[in-house]
Amino acid sequence: MRIAVVSAHANPLSVLGDAEEGGQDVHVADLAAALAQSGHDVVVHTRRDSVRPPDLVHTRDGYDVVHVPAGPPSPVHPDELLPHLDEFTRFLRQQWRTEPPAVVHAHYWTSGVASVLAANGLDVPVVQTFHSLGVVEQQTGAEAVPEARVSTERLIRREARRLVAWCTDEMAQLVRLGVARTRIAVVPPGVDVERFKPDGPRLNRQLPHQVVAPAAGAEDVITALRSVWDTELVVVGGRPGDVRRLREHARAQEVGGRVRLVGRVPRVAMPALLRSADVVVCAASDESGVTPLEAMACGVPVVAATVGGAVDTVVDGVTGLLVPPNDARALGRALRPLLADDARREAYGIAGADRVQARYSTVRIAAETVRVYRQAAGQPETLEVSAQDG
Repeated sequence: MRIAVVSAHANPLSVLGDAEEGGQDVHVADLAAALAQSGHDVVVHTRRDSVRPPDLVHTRDGYDVVHVPAGPPSPVHPDELLPHLDEFTRFLRQQWRTEPPAVVHAHYWTSGVASVLAANGLDVPVVQTFHSLGVVEQQTGAEAVPEARVSTERLIRREARRLVAWCTDEMAQLVRLGVARTRIAVVPPGVDVERFKPDGPRLNRQLPHQVVAPAAGAEDVITALRSVWDTELVVVGGRPGDVRRLREHARAQEVGGRVRLVGRVPRVAMPALLRSADVVVCAASDESGVTPLEAMACGVPVVAATVGGAVDTVVDGVTGLLVPPNDARALGRALRPLLADDARREAYGIAGADRVQARYSTVRIAAETVRVYRQAAGQPETLEVSAQDG
């Protein structure tokens, strides 16, 4: 199958250089590699944000990357790409007129609008993964969301042949926005189980116990640390402003000496960091649910809030624990006995690694994604797979 992947702002080549710690670029790179290794012809279209790379790159993983000229050859915030999308769309349409793909898979709203407009009238089906929904971010007040994004996502929801949700929570959000359930497939992100696995190097720790947490939601983890002794917290990721805010919060909670804010971590270093933890805590909504999955793949138990993808991926009392969101006390109550019980953590870790191997490997997720492609293209094998199967 000839598959065109559109990822306007997230270039999978950054992952090949281990420049990022996670995100859309990682997902696109892993999925494209798995699709190519399964025998599909995969081309990723991404906006040129640098003068350095050639127009076409043949990756060692078997897929091609096309750098689309659209706007300045420099980084632009994803939500500021709209003025450059006409140029991006014209490029795609010209390509697809001469070599139409069997299916287009668009990632994020900017890619989605370019894809549905470029494919209009060409009988090329578009499958859309939003990664996050602007209207939901508006409601939560997480960050400013341009109104153009919200209205554009409405157009994409109407025009895309199929929508891929990463978890049942996102599927419910789409249904509430008026999308027919029959047009949505729940396909979670995959994990590179050759890289994220229990065996491998670990980092040194300064205290008897170590907890690792993403910067999102780390305020609650820092607050919970007040009631969790002999434990250091390593916070991963976050923008400079987030890091300053978390450092001030740690001082205010009088746990600053036990909190390490390491910022962005190269992709190649993430497995060792996760394996070094006794527990990985995901206290905020993670649309993809990929952080708990990577931790589980490394044999580490997860404590996660009952929001986003973690509700599907973390089995409460089997691979980790689920706690109410925005509840530092509940986090503390979950962490204290878990950190004190080596056997329980080991059991959770073994179960988590088994679950990821069986259900969330990139190979399996690629196969499920192809089923969605075939349904969008009207081809045989239209099985929908839920994130709760397996």
